[in-house]
Amino acid sequence: MNYQPLLERWQDSEMQAWAERLPSQLEKGLSQQRYGDLARWLTVLDSLPSLEVSERILDQSRVGARGLAPLNAAAHADLKQTLMGLHPWRKGPFELFDVHIDTEWRSDWKWDRLRDGIADLEGRRVLDVGCGSGYHCWRMAGEGAREIIGIDPTPLFVVQFWALQKYLQQDHVWIIPAGIEDVPPKLKAFDTVFSMGVLYHRRSPMDHLMELRDCLRPGGELVLETLVIEGGPGEVLVPQGRYARMGNVWFLPSCDTLLGWMKKVGLEAPRVIDVSDTSTEEQRSTEWMTFHSLANFLDPDDASKSIEGYPAPRRAVITAKVPGKWEA
Repeated sequence: MNYQPLLERWQDSEMQAWAERLPSQLEKGLSQQRYGDLARWLTVLDSLPSLEVSERILDQSRVGARGLAPLNAAAHADLKQTLMGLHPWRKGPFELFDVHIDTEWRSDWKWDRLRDGIADLEGRRVLDVGCGSGYHCWRMAGEGAREIIGIDPTPLFVVQFWALQKYLQQDHVWIIPAGIEDVPPKLKAFDTVFSMGVLYHRRSPMDHLMELRDCLRPGGELVLETLVIEGGPGEVLVPQGRYARMGNVWFLPSCDTLLGWMKKVGLEAPRVIDVSDTSTEEQRSTEWMTFHSLANFLDPDDASKSIEGYPAPRRAVITAKVPGKWEA
């Protein structure tokens, strides 16, 4: 996992402030003393076979790589078993040399819902907050973004990214083991910022929106995806205890409330581009993620409710702009 090329790219640029912080963030985020399983995951990463790539796929549902010829049965089984060593795989799907990594989430469905409602990513520098193993980062690369930085504090997801990067080899796509609080304040260096599946995990949603805003250049676009409820302006669900068996869910606003929050922090022209109920076809257990998933988090007698009796997960995608004129 070599970040030196990124450090060199960021020197003497508008990303210099982050370059100065990056070494300490990598040391902390990839500490084997702090994360006991990291050594095992790194062993898996090192044991991945070197395979010749004939085609890299970044613009289709299954992001991945193909070889000149199919792997033989033994090589296919070995690659699959090695990748299984990085279980659980949450966001995807991926396909490497005919090994289908059937992740818990059909993240391609989310991408299909938002891609036509956002600004063209061609030539833009993009930040993806809470990116997991980077599925959407690869899709952003497939749309022509010039630099994609994903951040996620979970080291397993970072190792999964590097496993994929071994074959995808996109030198403008990176995942850093960090959270939004680790981005230098008021960086104002990104053309588009994505925050998908993060807002409801933050104790202060307004602070999160301001952090995202301050990452953007003038005229830049925020793409926010989060859990919402039905309702009008000012309506918010604050779960008592868990929500869908998640213990760190703080605020589920209505779409109107979220639009108001965005205006409150100075974002312009917020608009809802999609609202969808999450189905057990979109989020489910697979052999690549064998733990409980959405079906276990819903009321067994009424799928319109969570196991705790709250409205079942519904997600909205909302975009907004930072004031100013965007220039390529």
